[in-house]
Amino acid sequence: MSGRLMLASREEYPCLASEMSPGDVMLECIGAPRVGERIIAYIDHLGRLEGQALQLTDTGFVMSITATDRKREKLAAQLTWLANRHELGLPEDRRHDRLSPRITRAELRLEDGTSYPCRLVDLSLSGAAVDCDVRPPVGTPVFLNNMRGRIVRHFAEGVAIEFAMVQTRESLRDFL
Repeated sequence: MSGRLMLASREEYPCLASEMSPGDVMLECIGAPRVGERIIAYIDHLGRLEGQALQLTDTGFVMSITATDRKREKLAAQLTWLANRHELGLPEDRRHDRLSPRITRAELRLEDGTSYPCRLVDLSLSGAAVDCDVRPPVGTPVFLNNMRGRIVRHFAEGVAIEFAMVQTRESLRDFL
């Protein structure tokens, strides 16, 4: 799976996750970290991963994945689904591919003007998942920054938002 990563020096590089488990990932990349260096990677279909460079390889490096047990369980489920959908010929269960946001700070605003800071977990042309302290009821109209939508489900860390209109990549460029 393709993606991009940022080294501790804040240098960014495209990368390819060639092997992966909930505990570590082998990344092919021209950027070479030091062993032990902190890495932040955004992998398509999986989102943000944090960890440390464990070992250098000829084509990149192996990175540990620092995550809570809950995040590891979610990652294991995502990896299992991704592996099995190809074998079983299953289509992607979303209307639009997830995009890995580079900018994750956002604002969730209710119709009454109340706003809450939130962290963008993932993003697509039709919606977003945000990590936030508030969980408005399903169906509540909201704005994510300037994009109008509604809450469509809750999850452990926050809420999923379906945008009122399908966005363009250009309209999402502030996050990417």
